[in-house]
Amino acid sequence: MSSTFTDEVRARLEVDAKEIIARYPRERSALLPLLHLVQAEEGYVSTAGIRFCADQLGLTTAEVTAVATFYTMYKRRPTGEYHVGVCTNTLCAVMGGDEILKTVKEHLGVGNDEATEDGRVSVEHVECNAACDFAPVVMVNWEFFDNQTPESAKRLVDDLRLGNDVRPTRGPERLCTFKEASRLLAGFSDGHGGEGTQAGGPSLEGLRLARERGWSAPEPGTPAGGDAAADEGSAK
Repeated sequence: MSSTFTDEVRARLEVDAKEIIARYPRERSALLPLLHLVQAEEGYVSTAGIRFCADQLGLTTAEVTAVATFYTMYKRRPTGEYHVGVCTNTLCAVMGGDEILKTVKEHLGVGNDEATEDGRVSVEHVECNAACDFAPVVMVNWEFFDNQTPESAKRLVDDLRLGNDVRPTRGPERLCTFKEASRLLAGFSDGHGGEGTQAGGPSLEGLRLARERGWSAPEPGTPAGGDAAADEGSAK
């Protein structure tokens, strides 16, 4: 495995890297999006990707490696074209997330962070997807697939492997690849961010109740407990 990119790839990435770095007052602050950029090139953060980031920011490869291995969103070996993350945090687990993860891994014959032989799908056990309203939740390249069951999750990964039309429950109507998702996370929009449903009914239930009952947020500086606490303090 080469420790550097080819001249052609490097020249192309340097153009994007220059744009990313210019967004930050300190160059090293651009490391996270740069790691997404090199991940978009190969589907994981390779030795060549780490060397590239280090060269762009004047860091050592050890410094870059420390960051790349700390965050689970950066993969150190090739992922599938569609990376499936199954949440097993508290609420998703209670609602069946553990069974979904077990079923999908057995169905595909892969372990955690492993890809199928055809390179189409990889599976990851993830912590909270921040979508507890729709538990259990599965994500594909960070797009939401809500209210899953073991059977629906099996159909989902089968459709991904077969190249069938698969659309997230919320967000863009088009499901991008893992490399495309990584480029988005590097800060390069594909123009689809505003498509589809942005927030489903359960997430908006609190807002609906507040409007229905005339609730509003307390004014800045209001003591904990609101007016009742203020009144009690005045009486004293």
